[in-house]
Amino acid sequence: MSDDARTRTATVRTRHADASLVAAALAPDETDSMTTRVDGDAIECVVERPTTGGLRSTVDDHVVNLRVADRIVERARTHLATDDGARRSDTNGDTDTNT
Repeated sequence: MSDDARTRTATVRTRHADASLVAAALAPDETDSMTTRVDGDAIECVVERPTTGGLRSTVDDHVVNLRVADRIVERARTHLATDDGARRSDTNGDTDTNT
């Protein structure tokens, strides 16, 4: 039996508000056993490993990194929206900053 016949494969597909940005945040942690692509609002990561334990470990790492990246992107978007809203209020004269 060849090594290719014993390769274990898993596909993780998740949806995100900013899939391209989340995928870019994941890129530095990817290994040669991973192939990631963005399809609209979805990130699809295919992992191929020779052992079930290795597959589990790599998928687990990917999911943890994915959750962290997604949370950071969402918090940054919230922060930017709040900051942008405050700036708009200041420029529209809606907020008195001299009190």
